[in-house]
Amino acid sequence: QVQLVESGGGLVQAGGSLRLSCAASGRTFSNYGMGWFRQAPGKEREFVAAIRWSGRNTYYADSVKGRFTVSSDNAANTVYLQMNSLKPEDTAVYYCASSKRGVSGISKDYDDWGQGTQVTVSS
Repeated sequence: QVQLVESGGGLVQAGGSLRLSCAASGRTFSNYGMGWFRQAPGKEREFVAAIRWSGRNTYYADSVKGRFTVSSDNAANTVYLQMNSLKPEDTAVYYCASSKRGVSGISKDYDDWGQGTQVTVSS
């Protein structure tokens, strides 16, 4: 049974940084894509970043490019999202997800999802 557990969310001032973690278990993820999505109140879930588990391919939404960095630690079975220069519009629940289809920005391509972690950026 696949489990994805996010952590690291919290309250931060604009301009600050947070690092989210997604601990994965329950299968071998070696050829999978791992994605980060977010959903703000009243808005649809949107793509943030994705990485192939090997770490060789990464993909970012334009809104976070240059500020967020996605990485993976195969030994720890953990994927990270380093978020710098945070803005109030980054406030959302952040979810990690796994996809057997590899790196994708489309939520329907993802098979398993974590429970989410809240990120709140104050102005």
